[in-house]
Amino acid sequence: MEVFKLEGSYVKALRCRECRKEFPPTKVYACIHCFGPLEVVYDVDSINLSKASFDSRPRTIWRYRELLPINDWKKIVDLKAGYTPLRKCDRLARALGLKTLYIKDDTVNPTGSFKDRPAAVAVSKALEFYVEAVGCASTGNLAAAVAAHAAKVGLPCYVFIPSNTEVNKIAQAATYGANIVAVEGTYDEVNRLALQAAETFNWAFANINIRPYYVEGSKTLAFEICEQLGWKAPDHIIVPTASGALLCAINRGLKQFNELELISDENTRLTAAQPEGCSPIVKAFKSGKDSVEPVEKPQTVARSLAIGDPADGVYALKAVRQSGGVAESASDDEIISAIKLLGKTEGIFAEPAGGVAVAVLKKLAESGKVSADDEVVCCVTGSGFKASEHILEGAPKFEVIEPNLKALERLVVKLRK
Repeated sequence: MEVFKLEGSYVKALRCRECRKEFPPTKVYACIHCFGPLEVVYDVDSINLSKASFDSRPRTIWRYRELLPINDWKKIVDLKAGYTPLRKCDRLARALGLKTLYIKDDTVNPTGSFKDRPAAVAVSKALEFYVEAVGCASTGNLAAAVAAHAAKVGLPCYVFIPSNTEVNKIAQAATYGANIVAVEGTYDEVNRLALQAAETFNWAFANINIRPYYVEGSKTLAFEICEQLGWKAPDHIIVPTASGALLCAINRGLKQFNELELISDENTRLTAAQPEGCSPIVKAFKSGKDSVEPVEKPQTVARSLAIGDPADGVYALKAVRQSGGVAESASDDEIISAIKLLGKTEGIFAEPAGGVAVAVLKKLAESGKVSADDEVVCCVTGSGFKASEHILEGAPKFEVIEPNLKALERLVVKLRK
């Protein structure tokens, strides 16, 4: 096999997921032979890592630098993304009938979502390619993440979003100086326009023409879970799923840690959690199909998961089945209820995507598909402040009282009933 390894990097090549042809690690994203997606291949045999290797490393995604596709480490863009808390959630576990439950809390990343992980890698890689600008197609979270990392190094940034994206997410990206391109249509229509832009200009679109590198940032979530559990993988991970890229990245991260003998085994079951209004992977799983039929018009409160034609759908489906996991969906009402349950029991404010994960876990626990004795990690991938309008719609009305103790006592009696 020809090796295209870069100096200072453990990247060997880009490999097509379909025909397995290999290519140099350049700014390409699709196989020239079969048009299949490309993924990064590492020279794992040359990587010498032990658990002690991480003792003095920064608590960010860059602590796993050997397993990230960056050649020139002077070009890394670091807003301190990653190494987010793995919170043991005893009260939520009791509410769901589980013994051991953790929330991987990516709400505390620099821009409030897990997208800071792949964005950090994408913008760093873009600097290596000497592009004129960076950009992305996004339902909000990635827009904010790419814009923030671009701002850090002074790169122009263009974010293409559906016109109905949450105001909070648009404002966040705009505050970082991004050029907002709001497109009338679904995320998939936005993505098609962004693809045309990526092919026309000398821009690096995080989730398009440098996608093979971009998705590598997300697997650090799996690395952290294993490290934070004492260098072992959990029994089950619940993953909010849109394009399928995050679930595939977590799967890849678990396998790489196993290959490097940083964990002793890798038998984790992966579950794809989707909203009912946009659940093409769930439908394929339940119908026993190997292909994923697109949803033309997604309708869900979980807009960050509203990708009707998931780019990594078939690969996520395969990963779920091979791991022994399941794919399940949740209604909008179940999503909002789960957000409130998580907030009331553990003090974590999740956006609807996180609510999907918790709602699906609740269903699986009730049906016995997740055992009460399983060690479960549920991924909460974004902050509720990004979509608070959906949560406030069902919030109780506040009663105004006079500024005296008697009025307060009457209110307290009423609230206790």
